Amino acid sequence: MPGENLSRDEARERAGLLSVDGYEVQLDLRSAVGETEGEGPRTFRSVTTIRFRATEPGAATFVDLIAPSVNAVTLNGEDLDTAAVFDGTRIALDGLAAENELVVDAQCAYSRTGEGMHRFVDPEDGEVYLYTQYEPADSRRVHANFEQPDLKAPYRFSVQAPDGWTVWSNGVGELVDGVWKFAETKPISTYITAIVAGPYHYVTDSYERVFEDGTKLEIPLGAMCRKGLAKHFDADDVFLVTKQGLDFFHDHFDYPYPFGKYDQAFVPEYNLGAMENPGCVTFREEFIFRGKVTQASYERRANVILHEMAHMWFGDLVTMQWWDDLWLKESFADFMGTFSMVEATRFTNGWITFANNRKAWAYRADQLPSTHPVTADIRDLEDAKLNFDGITYAKGASVLKQLVAYAGREAFLEGARRYFKRNAYGNTQLGDLLSVLEETSGRDMATWSRAWLQTAGVNSLTPQVTSNADGHITELAVVQEAAESHPTLRPHRVAVGLYRRDGAGGALVRYARAEVDVDGPRTVVDELAGAEAPELVLVNDDDLTYCKIRFDEDSLATLREHLGDITDPLARALCWSALWSLTRDGLMPARDFIGLVLRFAGRESDIGVLQMLHTWANSAVTHYAAPEWRAEGSRQLAEGALRELRFAEPASQNQLTWARFFASVASAEADLQLLRGLLEGTAKIDGLDVDQELRWSFVNALASTGEADGTVIDAELARDDTASGKRHQVRCLAARPSAAVKAQAWAQVVESDALSNALVEATIAGFQQPAQRELTAPYAERYFEAIERVWAERSIQIGMDVVKGLFPSLQDSQGTLDATDTWLAAHEDSAPALRRLVLEARDDLARALRAQACDTAAGM
Repeated sequence: MPGENLSRDEARERAGLLSVDGYEVQLDLRSAVGETEGEGPRTFRSVTTIRFRATEPGAATFVDLIAPSVNAVTLNGEDLDTAAVFDGTRIALDGLAAENELVVDAQCAYSRTGEGMHRFVDPEDGEVYLYTQYEPADSRRVHANFEQPDLKAPYRFSVQAPDGWTVWSNGVGELVDGVWKFAETKPISTYITAIVAGPYHYVTDSYERVFEDGTKLEIPLGAMCRKGLAKHFDADDVFLVTKQGLDFFHDHFDYPYPFGKYDQAFVPEYNLGAMENPGCVTFREEFIFRGKVTQASYERRANVILHEMAHMWFGDLVTMQWWDDLWLKESFADFMGTFSMVEATRFTNGWITFANNRKAWAYRADQLPSTHPVTADIRDLEDAKLNFDGITYAKGASVLKQLVAYAGREAFLEGARRYFKRNAYGNTQLGDLLSVLEETSGRDMATWSRAWLQTAGVNSLTPQVTSNADGHITELAVVQEAAESHPTLRPHRVAVGLYRRDGAGGALVRYARAEVDVDGPRTVVDELAGAEAPELVLVNDDDLTYCKIRFDEDSLATLREHLGDITDPLARALCWSALWSLTRDGLMPARDFIGLVLRFAGRESDIGVLQMLHTWANSAVTHYAAPEWRAEGSRQLAEGALRELRFAEPASQNQLTWARFFASVASAEADLQLLRGLLEGTAKIDGLDVDQELRWSFVNALASTGEADGTVIDAELARDDTASGKRHQVRCLAARPSAAVKAQAWAQVVESDALSNALVEATIAGFQQPAQRELTAPYAERYFEAIERVWAERSIQIGMDVVKGLFPSLQDSQGTLDATDTWLAAHEDSAPALRRLVLEARDDLARALRAQACDTAAGM
């Protein structure tokens, strides 16, 4: 609907006028089961009572509500004309009193897009499951409210549900005379209220903490999932990480967990990784593993659990005033998730994953034309939706890691403690945090903030080394550069490491290290003068700062021959990340990067790094390799993957990882025959357990190459007739190399809204196959004809999925780039959020063409 957006100016005006004393929300969800009458959306009744005050009696405002219809609106006892005051997204309120009571009785719609009150029917047993997801502004799809983060208020929910269901919310609930009634919450923002309802499988535990003053804290713990996933649910491990996290945050934050109970719901068709609703955290159910996974998957889940837990303080207890300061919660949660995981759980190598995975997301986002400062300029809700990005999360977290190095660990944590105590249950801006950090560190936070939080772009740090005839360093300097579009040079606290091969086994080890404050275009590292000349200089050793690492010529030559000999896993991960950056920037041919992966990835000890290398290698051959070399590159990757799969230790994580990678690159008849044999049991690789999830990986490979038709895919669904199986089936069906298949997939996603969010995602993933460029070529023109209509007619989540997922990136030619520029020139007045997505896709395409030119030159 055109009126769904909310501007920052409107929010400021409303916040200046209103203060909210409390909400009472009554929901009747009994309509979630059974048949519905008519052809309209399936709806539920929502009755909301809001008590609020106005600073200017007689003034006008509005309350937010997105609903098919409103039954009644009463303001201070007076019935309002619903047709006159409700426009589908807002209810106009005139003549406010100093103290007001508003009652809104509405019919709200269940969602199939993961926004608002999502309704899911499990194909396995027909059970219905509900959950809510609101960020940044979808609670108005469930009940009337003032939908902005700085109008906090206590909530009291009551819910009628079908017989046999359980309902959860932010507060503790109990069933009273057929109605679920929940304890009043602390003052919280609209977007973190929550309802989860259905016949969920529910497991309980408890956490206890005795503080130094003798007070005792008891927190009831709960974890839930669909009944169909109960046999796979390792709740004990979820509770273990939860308790470890609560211990860590109590040890370091000096502020007891403030929201009573702690439920964690793993829910179907979830758009995000998780959401920090206080007392009722929601996660995507894919964190419940149906088959064998590597430790990297468990580490990822632990990180997300702790990320959301950090939000209980950074975001829920203290909340940003408007979405400009979204980083005040997301950057901190991203940093604290890894910080706490490394120090409190078994996943002690989490900073390696952070350096290799999370920061790669940030580096990509920070080089897009849409890059922005960590503290962004968020004009409206559409801007806010798009700013849940690599800048706000991973760059912000990286900047905080730099801040800890700059200010000191204890000063940072003491600043956090003061921040919580001064601003509990309130809203803050950038200055509120900087002031306490300046107190605790004695550092000039304003200058630091201007450089790191209020400017965009990523710097490159390159070593310059001169040595004498005796083989000793005469000078080592670090050169800092910035892109022309974002020329800021920043202060970096970095470690510079010197590496050489030892005499015994040729291992590449660090023999000298110096920390230095890099500031300006060139900084000399005096401490390393006189050291023996290195074979490798690693700037930003230990990953203290946020930058693109570059190498001098000697170091790059060493990596080409000895990358696998680096013994320290973090240093090795940093080198891999830097080499990938060179490839993306068109400074290293894609075939060279692929060669390094084939030569050294099999020696990689960190499974998360190995999985990232596989992802990068796939991207390199798909997007960055010269078109005439793609087939050869794919052949080499498949050959290398099969070799490593056969050499891997039986039943090991490495074996499973190479099996998945092999399936993703297999195309030769012999490779496909092996996949068929592994599926049918006529072939075997010692120790490889071909469980259901791995089977789907093999079926997808066969489907995309035309070796598995609809009959084979449907037979696989019969083996796995579950919600997860259905998503796999839909993806495989759309992956088949057929013009009719592509036409059907396109129509299902672009011309219809019948599919749920999860099936839209699966269909798009199947539609876009690198080996099917000719089949999808006709849709490039159709894409540009359709996206504005899709953006206007569909929810923002589905709009984002379609615009990003169906961009013709595989039609990587100057013609596609020109078509993109033509659309942008003709649509200067289109929604800024839509233009941003197209601009980002255009930049990725232009980058791919530059990288292809580099690779083409290397092949001459």
